Amino acid sequence: MKLSELEIFQAVAECGSVAGAAQRLHRVPSNVTTRLRQLEEALGVQLFIRSNQRLQLAPAGHSLLEYSRRILALVAEARQAVSGGAALGTLTLGSMESTAAVRIPPLLATFHQRYPHIQLELTTGASGLMLEQVLSGHCTAAFVHTPLLHPALEGRAVYREEMLIIAPRSQPAFSCASELAGRNLYAFRSHCSYRRHFEEWFRAGLAMPGKIYEMESYHSMLACVIAGGGLAMMPRKMLESMPGHDQVSVWPVAEAWRWLDTWLVWRRDAVTPQLQALLELLPAQPDQQIPAIT
Repeated sequence: MKLSELEIFQAVAECGSVAGAAQRLHRVPSNVTTRLRQLEEALGVQLFIRSNQRLQLAPAGHSLLEYSRRILALVAEARQAVSGGAALGTLTLGSMESTAAVRIPPLLATFHQRYPHIQLELTTGASGLMLEQVLSGHCTAAFVHTPLLHPALEGRAVYREEMLIIAPRSQPAFSCASELAGRNLYAFRSHCSYRRHFEEWFRAGLAMPGKIYEMESYHSMLACVIAGGGLAMMPRKMLESMPGHDQVSVWPVAEAWRWLDTWLVWRRDAVTPQLQALLELLPAQPDQQIPAIT
């Protein structure tokens, strides 16, 4: 088994197709197909299930992918250690939309300045989807809110977000969820941890919201709230970064629901030099600054 074969196998596994792997590796598809079949023949197992022009990992493929990632990461680390050169390679990072919008930009600027030879790829989505990406190996690490419960993962809380309810300017003062029962909500899809937090806040107050309209962006949520259609919950930093944030009324929630930590999570068996470089730039623990509510 050659390192080049493992690189090809891993690229096909992560891209899900020969064409995608060929593009990533700058090879012709026929070469990728040939090398992949040679690896299967040498191992005497089927690594992929081929259907509808897509490749899905077979059970043996899932096992090999775990070892492949470890082997290639160790090889890259060894090369860097003996050469004394600058850190290099690729870091595939996932993130919630709000974190990507307001927390990551200065972090990435510093990261690129310090590690110019590391290629960083960023994908965004709800916490649940990002956790799936980390577990499947499509992302090295991800910024999520979901509490760290999976035994294959480890992580660190790095940011603390103040969660606010935003409402039309005409919203009367309220003190509990029951006073907002039946009001329509704007939120991301069900994978979103902030949406679940908002729904749990209603349930804890023995109340139910009205219809939940699923939106694709915070800007859409804000526009709908400004128009008077309902309520939304989002981090203060996200709200304050958007034009029009002064056209809504902003309401805090009880202390038990006010703060949510953002975690960076990764697989226990997949700590790469690139990930370690990122961890060095992150805070050791989240801060909690309490601004005045306006």
